[in-house]
Amino acid sequence: MKIALGADHAGYRLKDVIIPFIQSLGHEVIDLGPNCADSVDYPDYSLPVCEKVVSGEADKGILICGTGIGMTIAANKVPGIRCALVHDLFSAKATREHNDSNVLAMGERVIGPGLAEEIVRTWLETDFSQGVRHQGRIDKVKSIEDRFTIHP
Repeated sequence: MKIALGADHAGYRLKDVIIPFIQSLGHEVIDLGPNCADSVDYPDYSLPVCEKVVSGEADKGILICGTGIGMTIAANKVPGIRCALVHDLFSAKATREHNDSNVLAMGERVIGPGLAEEIVRTWLETDFSQGVRHQGRIDKVKSIEDRFTIHP
């Protein structure tokens, strides 16, 4: 699986921990930066990750900022993205099973590296349940997205 990763200045250290962990699980990583603590704007890193996911260049995306909140808000503006902010294992599993999330957001200032690795593992290894109930809800979310998306 190809995983696109992006962070801002408040999440780049955790990103640098997560990359080799994902590779150790046998996945390919597309690192979209940044690689330093210089102040940057989270939408500038959220968008390229989401573009990789919706284009199919990446199978899934992971975003990290201080809290994960800004990245989640920006990511969910991209049509086709279902980004979930996760800081526990139950939510990591549930958002894949029930919501078929394709982007994971985490906050470096909220969780430590050990928990982040377990969240990533759980999220990557959990499949979508695909039941009528869950798919129907995703279809309803997609219809809301379509209603507010301007098509040229």
